[in-house]
Amino acid sequence: MSRFSQIAMGLLLLAAGYVLGASQSFQSPTLHAQQNSGTPTEETEDKIKRGVKQLVEAQSALEQENFMRTATKGLNAFATSCGGVNALEDLEAGNGVDPETFAGLYAGLAKPDVATHLGRDDQGRITYKNKIVRMYPVSRLKKLFATRLKYTGENQDDATGF
Repeated sequence: MSRFSQIAMGLLLLAAGYVLGASQSFQSPTLHAQQNSGTPTEETEDKIKRGVKQLVEAQSALEQENFMRTATKGLNAFATSCGGVNALEDLEAGNGVDPETFAGLYAGLAKPDVATHLGRDDQGRITYKNKIVRMYPVSRLKKLFATRLKYTGENQDDATGF
């Protein structure tokens, strides 16, 4: 086969692959329907509601036992699933906060006593008492995830990902 024939055949295969991909002729209709449904099934929604209710109860218990102090309104599922954190102390120390507190502060969900000390620097980052609010260092996050394994029953080797 000549060089020209090889190039032409390669371009033909590439074009055919593009046309088949663009036409989505191999896409599963079931997957397509699921992608457009917009909401989980009623059964799944009920499971979510039951799980959230239990997390709220667990967070309340952790707060009563002084294992958890939140800086944001509502449920902090991450901190609760890790056995609690003291987000207020973390903010004061300036050493970072858990991911859900971090997101909550940026989303405007700070508790009123925390919100009075929040601001923004010239780059738009959230500050607490003029210190930039950061997320926990990776070493602390790893410890929290390892602690969470105790409650989830997962094997640490299965949860590392890499």
